Amino acid sequence: QVQLVESGGGLVQPGGSLRLSCAASGFTLDYFAIAWFRQPPGKEREGVSSISHSGGSTYYADSVKGRFTISRDNAKNTVYLQMNSLKPEETAVYYCAADSTGRVTMPTMGYEYDYWGQGTQVTGSS
Repeated sequence: QVQLVESGGGLVQPGGSLRLSCAASGFTLDYFAIAWFRQPPGKEREGVSSISHSGGSTYYADSVKGRFTISRDNAKNTVYLQMNSLKPEETAVYYCAADSTGRVTMPTMGYEYDYWGQGTQVTGSS
């Protein structure tokens, strides 16, 4: 079964850190770019970061630059999102999506990604 599975979400205090994982099963991520999105409660899903198939190119939304780091380990078929200095307003369900073009792009909801994960909840305590 082809799927992406996010994990690593949880409850975090302001200023805390979490590392999210996006693991692929049923296919290899080697040729796919991966994008991370988040959807806060009652709001639209927004792009956060993306990484090219090789890991050589990355993109970050302005709101997370300097705090989030995207990386990948193709040997483990997994992409990571290290999130530091988290803010309470970053409470959201975080999703990853796979793009078979392999190129890094600004994550956009109108773009046709090949696969989506089911999401992992990140909750910032206040």
